[in-house]
This record gives sequence, structure tokens and C-alpha cells, in this order.
Amino acid sequence: MTMDSKTYNLTGNQACVEAALAAGCKFFGYYPIVPCLNFIEYFIRKSKNFDATVVQMEDEISALAAVLGASWTGKKSMTVTSGPGFSNMMEHVGLGVMLETPCVIVNFQRLGPGEGIPNVPAQGDIMQARWGSHGDYEIIALAPSSPQEMFDFTIQAFNLSEKYRTPVVILTDESIAHQKEIVTIPDKIKLIQRPKYKGPKDEYKPFKLEEGIVPPMVNIGEGYKFHVTGLTHDEKGYPVMNEKCQELNVHRLVNKIRLNAEKIIQFESSKEKESDLAVLFYGSTSKSAKKAIEEAKKSGLKVESFRLMTVWPFPEKKIFELAQRVKAILVAESNYGQIVLEVERCTHGKANVGFVHCDGKDDAEAILRAIKDMIQKERKEGIIEYEHSEYSEY
Repeated sequence: MTMDSKTYNLTGNQACVEAALAAGCKFFGYYPIVPCLNFIEYFIRKSKNFDATVVQMEDEISALAAVLGASWTGKKSMTVTSGPGFSNMMEHVGLGVMLETPCVIVNFQRLGPGEGIPNVPAQGDIMQARWGSHGDYEIIALAPSSPQEMFDFTIQAFNLSEKYRTPVVILTDESIAHQKEIVTIPDKIKLIQRPKYKGPKDEYKPFKLEEGIVPPMVNIGEGYKFHVTGLTHDEKGYPVMNEKCQELNVHRLVNKIRLNAEKIIQFESSKEKESDLAVLFYGSTSKSAKKAIEEAKKSGLKVESFRLMTVWPFPEKKIFELAQRVKAILVAESNYGQIVLEVERCTHGKANVGFVHCDGKDDAEAILRAIKDMIQKERKEGIIEYEHSEYSEY
């Protein structure tokens, strides 16, 4: 697919819509919730030029159910939500994984728990994206840090969902949704399509492997007889209640992400020749973290950056390698400590691990204070926690 290479002044919401339509999204199922309303309005307006179907459902549960169903008709499909809506979708996230259904879920994070504050950005749904549904499974989740990346990562999300036949989550928030900047839309966009079955119709089995670890797919309504269910099933898609079938099923579902993790994971690292401390960050905290690192370097401190672009699967090997090169890793995130727990686990005691809570108010200054304090510390067990004005250890 090609488009005219142009630059546009777009919000994160608008950039995401443009990317979804450019990626070939033909079905958008949603339930309205703040701060997604601008996204919804813009998608409805633009969809008329792309022959895309838009359906408002009665709640977020049915919205994702509609998306899964539309995907099985061969349409690239997506939904958007925030906070309570993301919680409502969790059962069908697991269903999407079990049915191996390509789709994209954009979660505009906001303050919680409960209804929280709808129009204030946060990063409190990071662990929910990974563990929110029940049972054993893997998920792919991306964390854009700008409107440009909202475009780029949305294209990637559709490609990953099609390639691995799985739901993909984009973890953004209100600040990036309404942030406006110049976005470049390339003249050529590489699109990946789901693996398609090419054999006789009467021999098709929806979960039978032909090659690799991702089974080919067909469209409902094209003359193929098959069955899909969220229950443990055989390669024909029919329920089979035994431990062997369950183990084979889940083992493959997990491994199609784990065995391809190095292909999926993206990150941005400055990787200095000599550093005492690395600041790890992602999403909307990126600008504040980069500003703090710049100021720290001006003060003569040896600091480098590590930005997560893919949050899940988590770059465990890269974090361990980082911990072997630096004395400390400081995690800056807009929650009360989520990714920092993964970082601590992956360091295996090779480096100090610290956490600074970012709340959108003078975050760069708070991160800089934490850098200056933590870089002087001797080896400590546990996580060193920094608030904006004081810190404690636990």
C-alpha cells in the first residue's frame, strides 16, 4: 500500500486513527468513554473515505466481542477504551488470545482506581495489560511516547496482531492523545496480512499447524465448516476436556510470543561507553526523563537512557545486560511502581534499582534529584523509592 508522503499537524488521537485506516482497519467497535471521545469522532468522520464500519455497542464487553467477531470475517478490527472500560474488556482479551484472533486495543490510560479522574494521564494499567485476564497467556503491548509514535506503533500493532494472530494492546494516555505535533506519514507502508489457508475447504482445521507456530486462518462465511470456542479445543476447534489438549494448546499460545520475543521487542538505548546509572522510562514520561538525563550530563554525571517501546513481552535479557554495565537503574513511571518490579526481577541483584513516581508536575526536576542521590549510593537490597520531595526505602 502506498500513500502520498506528507506531514500533518496531528494530535495523538488523530495520528492513531490515520494509522489504523492506513493499516487497513475496516471495523471499529467501541463504547464511548473519556478521554477517547476525540478519537471516536475523528474515526467516524474519516471512516467514510475508507469503507470502514463503525459500531457503538452497549458496553465495552460487547465492543471487544464485536471486534473479535468482525476479525473472523476477515476485517482488520480495533477498539479503544480507558480505565474502567479496559477492565470490562479483560474477559474478552483472554477469549481473543484463546481464539487466536487478530485485533488492536488502544487503552488511553487515566487516573484510577474506579472511575478516578477521567482527563488526567497515568500509567497505572501496565500490569493489567499483561495479567488482566485469567489463565496463562502472553500479550503484546506497545507504549508510544508521541503523536508520531502513535502513528508508527499503530501500524506495528496491526502488523503484529496479523502476524501472530493475537490481540495487541497500545498503552498510551490522555496527554499523548491530545498532544499535537508534526507527524510524517511515509509514502510506503509495509503491511502484514494474517496467514491464510490455501487447501481444500473440507479439510480446513482452524487450529492445525501447517508450518511455524501460527495456524492459517479463513474468513467466516466463505464456505468453510469449522468451530471456534473459548473452551480448550482440538485442531478442529471443538471442545476437548483433557489435560493433554489443554497443555498442548496453552504451550503453543505462550510460545508463539515467547519464541519470537526478540523479534517483537523494541527499545531505545543511548548505551554510553561508561555509565554509573541508567534511567528507564516509557510512554508519556519520556520527555521529562530525557530532559533530566540531559541536565544530569551537564553536571558531569555519567548517565544513560533506556526507553521501553515494547512493554510486553518484557526485554528481560536486555535489562540483565544493562544491570551488568551500570551501578544503578532508576525507573521513572507515572504510577506507584509497576515496571520497576519487573526491572528489579531481571537485574538479579547486579545493580541498585530505584523508582521515582511521576505525576506530571515538575517530573524532570524530580527525576534529576533522584539521579543525583541514587548515583552516590552503595549497593542496597530492595527498591529505593523516590517521591517528588523525599524518598524512603522498602
